[in-house]
Amino acid sequence: MQRKRPRFGPVMYYALAGTFGIYLTFAAVQGEYGMFNRIQIEADAELLRGERDRLAAELAEIENRTHRLSDGYLDLDLLDQQARDILGYVRADEVVLR
Repeated sequence: MQRKRPRFGPVMYYALAGTFGIYLTFAAVQGEYGMFNRIQIEADAELLRGERDRLAAELAEIENRTHRLSDGYLDLDLLDQQARDILGYVRADEVVLR
C-alpha cells in the first residue's frame, strides 16, 4: 500500500488566495482609501465647512462696515464709534474716567 503525499499545488493556491484576501481586507479598512481614512477625511471636511461658514459671516460683517463708512453711504453712528475707539475722541459734555 502506497501512501499518497498531499499535493503541493492546491495548498499553495489556498495560501496565496488567503493571503490576498487578508491583504484586500486590510487595505479596505486601514489603507489610504480605507474606511478609517474616509471617516477622518469626512470629519476634517465638516470642521472646514464650519470654519468656512464662520469666515463668510465675518467677511459679510466687514463688508457691511466698509460699505457703511464709504463715500456713497455714511453711517454717522458708526463713524462716531470708530472715532472714539481708534482715535480716542470724546464729546465736550462727557466725563472721562481712567
